[in-house]
Amino acid sequence: MSPRVRRIRQAFVASANLRPMAQQLIFDRTPAGYAGVETYARRHSGEDAGALAWLVVGYAHILDHDYAKAVDPLNRAKPLAGDLRDYVDYYLGTCYLQTGRQAEALATLANFAAAHPDSILVRDADVSYANTLLSEGRPAEVVAVLEKDRLPARSDIELALGRAYAALHEDAKAAEALANVYFNMPTSADAETANAELRKLPLIPFGTPAELKTRAELLIKAHRYNDAADTYRELLSQVSPEGRNAVQLDLADALHHAGSDHEAKNEVTRLSGLNGDEAAQRLYILGEIAWDSGDNDTFYRSVDELRQTAPTSTWLESALLSAANLHLVHHEYDQALDAYREVQLRFPTGARASYAHWKAAWLTFRQGRNEEAKKLFEEQVALYPSGNETSAALYWRARLAEEDNDPTMARAFYNALSERYRNYYYAELARERLPKLPAANDPPGTFPLLDRIPPLEHGDKIEISEVPADDLHVQKAKLLGNGGLVDFAVRELQAAASVEGGSWAPAETAQLYIDTGHYDRAIEVMKHSVPSYFAVDFPNLPREYWEALFPRPYWSDLKKFSVANGLDPYLVASLIRQESEFNPLAVSRANAVGLMQLLPRTGKLVAHQEKLRHYNSTLLFSPSINLELGTHYFRGMVDQFGGSFEYALAAYNAGTDRVQEWLSDGKYRDAQEFVESIPFTETREYVQAILRNASVYRQLYAAQ
Repeated sequence: MSPRVRRIRQAFVASANLRPMAQQLIFDRTPAGYAGVETYARRHSGEDAGALAWLVVGYAHILDHDYAKAVDPLNRAKPLAGDLRDYVDYYLGTCYLQTGRQAEALATLANFAAAHPDSILVRDADVSYANTLLSEGRPAEVVAVLEKDRLPARSDIELALGRAYAALHEDAKAAEALANVYFNMPTSADAETANAELRKLPLIPFGTPAELKTRAELLIKAHRYNDAADTYRELLSQVSPEGRNAVQLDLADALHHAGSDHEAKNEVTRLSGLNGDEAAQRLYILGEIAWDSGDNDTFYRSVDELRQTAPTSTWLESALLSAANLHLVHHEYDQALDAYREVQLRFPTGARASYAHWKAAWLTFRQGRNEEAKKLFEEQVALYPSGNETSAALYWRARLAEEDNDPTMARAFYNALSERYRNYYYAELARERLPKLPAANDPPGTFPLLDRIPPLEHGDKIEISEVPADDLHVQKAKLLGNGGLVDFAVRELQAAASVEGGSWAPAETAQLYIDTGHYDRAIEVMKHSVPSYFAVDFPNLPREYWEALFPRPYWSDLKKFSVANGLDPYLVASLIRQESEFNPLAVSRANAVGLMQLLPRTGKLVAHQEKLRHYNSTLLFSPSINLELGTHYFRGMVDQFGGSFEYALAAYNAGTDRVQEWLSDGKYRDAQEFVESIPFTETREYVQAILRNASVYRQLYAAQ
C-alpha cells in the first residue's frame, strides 16, 4: 500500500467504535447524539479518528440546515483530515456560502480541483464555487468553471450556468441550460427554480411543443400526474390544431391517474374529429373512469364499443384485460375466462398475451375441465416459453399427470421445473412432490415440449474478484462508513469500480450497507446486480450474494418471538423481507410501520393482548417491539385459518374478510391451488414470494 492508503486504512481500524454513535447521530441528530460524537472527537483530538468524528458532527449540522454551527467542527477536522480533507473543504465552502461569508467560501473552493484532483467531489465543489461567484457578480468566471463539467448533465450545473449566461445577457445560451433542467429533468430539485428563471428571459419563447411533451411524459413516468396535467395544459396553447386532440387525450389520462375523474371526463366528452386510434383511446379512458366509479355497466359498454370500432387497437387489449380482471374479482368465471381468451386470441404477441393465456388455462382447470386444461398448460409452455407463467404451467401439468397415474411425465416436468427455475415457488413445490412419486422402473420419457424452455440468461457462475486494497477510493469508502456517511462511501466505491473493473463492487457495496444497518439497500444492490437470482442454483452465486439477498438482522429477537408463537423463524424472516426488507423505519402509504408493517391500531390491540405496559405507536419503530407484536399478530391469523400459513399470509396482505370470501368460493385440492386462484395479483405474488423466500432461507442457514 502507498503511505496515503496505509494511513487511511489505519484510521479505519482506529475509528471502528465510532460507527454506532455516528450512525445514530446522522439518523436522528438529537442533543445526546451530538454530545456523544463530540466527546469522541475530543478524546481522539490528536488522531485521524477524531477528525472523522468532527466531520460527522459538521455534516449532521448541515443536515439540520444549521450551517453556522457546522463551521467550527469542520475547521476542527481540518488538521488531521488527511484524505478526507476534500469532504471537509467542500462542506466548509458550502457552509461559508450559506452563511454569507463569500470571501471565505471563495478562498476555500477556488483551488479545490488542484488540491484534490482525485476527489469525487470536484464537480460538487465547482457548483458551490460557481454559486459563490454568482453571488459576487462574476458570471463570466462561472461559465469558465462549469462549461467543462456539463457532461454527464446535472441539474445544479445547468441551473448555475443558465443564471450566469442570463447575467451576461446571453439569453439563448441561458435558455438552453435552463430548459435542459425544466424540460429534461422535471423531477429534479432545481426544476421549478429553472422554470422561474426561464420565464424571466426577454424575447425567448417558453418551451417548444416537443420540450413540453418530453417534460409531461417524464412526469407521467415518475407518477407526478398533476404536474403532468399542468404541462399538457400549457402544451395545448402551443400545439397545432391537428395535434390538439392527442394532447387533450393525454391530459385526460393524466387527470384520471391523478384522481380527477370529473375533469378527465369533461376533457374527453367535448372532443370531436378524432382519428381511429384517438377515438379508441377516448373510449378506453371513459371506460376506466367508469370502472373507478363502480359503474360497471358503462365500463362494459365501452369495451363492447371498442370491439366494434377498434378491433385491433391496443386500447382494446388493455380494456379486455381490465374486463377480465373485473369479472374475476366478481366471481364471474365464465365471463372472465372468455375475456382472457379473447385477449390472447386477438393479441397473441401482445405484452400481456402470456398472462391472459395462463389465466384462461387456469380458469379452465378450476372448472374441472382437466382434459382441456392439460392442452392449455402445454400450449402455455409451447407458445410462451419465456413467459412468467411457464413455471406454473409446468407444475400444474405435472399435477394432472400424477392424477392420471403417469409418474414418468410428472417426474420429467417436475425435474425440468426444479432445474430451470431453481428457487421459484413452484420449483420448491416440485421438489416436495418428486419423492412421493412411485419408483421409476421404466427409462425416463422424452417430452420435446420441455426443450422449448430457454436456458437461463446470465446463468454462469459468478466469482468475486479481489477487492483492490491499495485503491484510495475503496479505503475512503470504508472510513466514511465508520462515520455513518454511507452515501458518500457508496460513491467512493463506484468511483473505484469504474477505474479498477472486476466483479468485487456489488458484494462490497452490499457489505457496506449491511455493516451500516441498511439491509434494504443491500438487497436492492444485489437484485439489480443479479435480477434472475431466483433461477440460479446456490453454487453459482457467492455466499456473500445470498447472505446480502437474504439477511438475518435482529436474529436473536426474531427467533425468540417466532419460537414463542410457534412460528418458523425463516418464514417470519421471509415475511419481513417482503414487507420492509428489514428497514425498521419503513412506513407504507397506508401508514403501516416497521419491520412487520403493523398498522398503529393493530399494534395497540396486540400490545393490549400482550399486556405490554407504557405502549405507544412510536414503539413500532423498535425492532424488538415490532417483532414481539408482529409475530403474535401473525400467529393469530394462522390459528384463525386452521394452521394454514398460505391462508394467513394472504390475510396478512389482503385482509381476513377477503380470504374468507375466496375460501368460500369453491373447493381446492390443496393450499397451493388456493394460492394460484387468488384474484388479486399483488396478494398471489406476495404469498408465493414469502413461501419461496422461506425455502431459500432454510437452505442457506438451516445447517448453521
